[in-house]
Amino acid sequence: MGPRSRERRAGAVQSTNDSSALSKSSLATHGYVHDPFAALLVPGTARRAPLIHRGYYVRARAVGHCVRAFLERTCAAPGAPRAQILSLGAGSDSLYFRLKSAGRLAGVAIWEVDFPDVARRKAERIQDTPELRALTGPFQNRDPASELCFESLDYCLLGLDLRQLPQLDQALAAAGLHAAAPTLLLAEAVLTYLEPDEAAALISWAAQRFPDALFVIYEQMRPHDAFGQFMQQHFRQLNSPLHGLDRFPDVKAQQHRFLQAGWTACCAMDMNEFYRCFLPPEECQRVENLEPFDEFEEWHLKCAHYFILAASRGDALTQTLVFPPSEAFPRVDPASPSGVFPASVITSNSQDPNLRRYGHASVLLSPSIILSAGGFGEQEGRHCRVSKFHLLSRYCDFEWKGNQIYSCGTGAQWDGRLYHTMTRLSDTQVLVLGGRLSPVTPALGILQLGVCKNEDNSTGDLNVTVTKVSPEDSMLSCWRHSTTEVSFKNEKYLFVYGGRSAVELVLSDWHFLHLGTMAWVSIPVEGEAPEARHSHSACSWQGGALIAGGLGASEEPLSSVLFLKPIFGGFLWESIIIQPPITPRYSHTAHVLNGKLLLVGGVWIHSSSVPGVTVIDLTTGLSSEYQIDTTCVPWPLMLHNHTSILLPEEQQLLLLGGGGNCFSFGTYFNPHAVTLDLSSLSAGQ
Repeated sequence: MGPRSRERRAGAVQSTNDSSALSKSSLATHGYVHDPFAALLVPGTARRAPLIHRGYYVRARAVGHCVRAFLERTCAAPGAPRAQILSLGAGSDSLYFRLKSAGRLAGVAIWEVDFPDVARRKAERIQDTPELRALTGPFQNRDPASELCFESLDYCLLGLDLRQLPQLDQALAAAGLHAAAPTLLLAEAVLTYLEPDEAAALISWAAQRFPDALFVIYEQMRPHDAFGQFMQQHFRQLNSPLHGLDRFPDVKAQQHRFLQAGWTACCAMDMNEFYRCFLPPEECQRVENLEPFDEFEEWHLKCAHYFILAASRGDALTQTLVFPPSEAFPRVDPASPSGVFPASVITSNSQDPNLRRYGHASVLLSPSIILSAGGFGEQEGRHCRVSKFHLLSRYCDFEWKGNQIYSCGTGAQWDGRLYHTMTRLSDTQVLVLGGRLSPVTPALGILQLGVCKNEDNSTGDLNVTVTKVSPEDSMLSCWRHSTTEVSFKNEKYLFVYGGRSAVELVLSDWHFLHLGTMAWVSIPVEGEAPEARHSHSACSWQGGALIAGGLGASEEPLSSVLFLKPIFGGFLWESIIIQPPITPRYSHTAHVLNGKLLLVGGVWIHSSSVPGVTVIDLTTGLSSEYQIDTTCVPWPLMLHNHTSILLPEEQQLLLLGGGGNCFSFGTYFNPHAVTLDLSSLSAGQ
């Protein structure tokens, strides 16, 4: 890489500091953390989304946890040697000021290193801000050309390139950093921006330089799944690509990296595990209630793609249990795959309108027509709640064509809801229940969609009408629920179960809607009621309903599979015992095929593998796993917030839409419909 390329890269990496500093300031402003100094260290303000707040919150808590463990170990004993904190790539971070104001720097000093421009700007900011100067105390004015940009009794700020280790080592020694003193090294999202050899040299240098040290890093991992690919694409577009992820793709590889470099002990975990194991439940509940939130999939995926690591050297710090063992987050890895379902794109014609949306609903009207409605997606060049309907029509055995149309007629219009359900009433009628307009605004009323052909009988020119069946039905002001057709006394009902609302973060109730009269009725249900959940799957079986997975009250994925079994006089809740146990999941879809329950995709946090298709034999309770072969799909396939349509005669499963708002990386939509070939499932019977 030439000098100019290195300079451009350095500039791009520095710009990530500016964005991060604004996010940390917004985090404090909205009550996630107490940090009155973040806003003082960065010019301007920005209102970040709740999803970004959560991501920066768990990062702050994880790094803070490690800092606290280090200080408690090194500063507890009277007469302990002066401890040191060396923050590499510190940017505009406020760690020094937070610790100083809290009285935690007695016998501790902090050194920060970043690019010269970043360090000089921070030094100027401190000098110009009375609240910050009051904490640093007297400081020495430095020559603008000096590497030491700011110096007080317990705080030094240096402008250096971390890739130039001889200069770094010399400057730190000149600034008073002692090799023998207990030292905490921090690197938050730093090493990944270095070339792998440069990062390896820095890790080895730190191991050789500090015999009594703790090295804490926070950065990205898991580059190969759909979210990881999209994450990498985002940073490449910023001209700050993530390096070393292919070489160190997971926590095991990262631990081995540090142990090989001379560190004595090392522990690492993803942010889902840290959040579940090392934050008190009441604190999690406080944070989860700070802002309206409905992006659970992206929150869990973001946490699955970042890790916190603590490596140590020296007798004292190696015995420091930064992350003591916990049983609060058991790993539940799926069984070894029993087979593969090949995936292929079924609509690739660039002229066809694509189903780029998520949070929508789809229904098979007839063997050749699939209707999708609602969700959040692309429409007329912008991202918005989608008002157009999408029709996927089959013209011959394996050829499908997509069309997008608005609702027609003078009646009601589509209201832009998402996370609703759709149920087929006939070849031309669909019932729409629930959904939301925003995380605090439910979509009230039951809608009926009518699908009719034009006079020329062309499937390419279908019309959709919208009718309000129940304009103000408060019975169903929920979303992320399920609706399943069940039978009782030879009558058809919709079983509406679970979900969430603007008032209740998760619901455990259920309702029965008589399809003939569109009236809510009461039907006795016996047995132990399942725990509350939303974003679960539901499908009809033997006149009842199969409920699988979902997200529970503490935002924890569930693994239970339940059967609402028809009995004389009503229904009975039964649990289906599954062996081997399946990985807890949510935001998946489900179908029954030849006595087997298929759980398709979704999000899980108790395993580092990628969800494929779990197949459960409903007679024996035996489960097996099938991977999805995406070799013939030329883009990342995100299987959450999607819909799926089973074509049993063809032994195919159509996957429609899907994706989400991927943290600060942008919004991703699966661009085309995909088919899964299930023929190997029946061949193995």
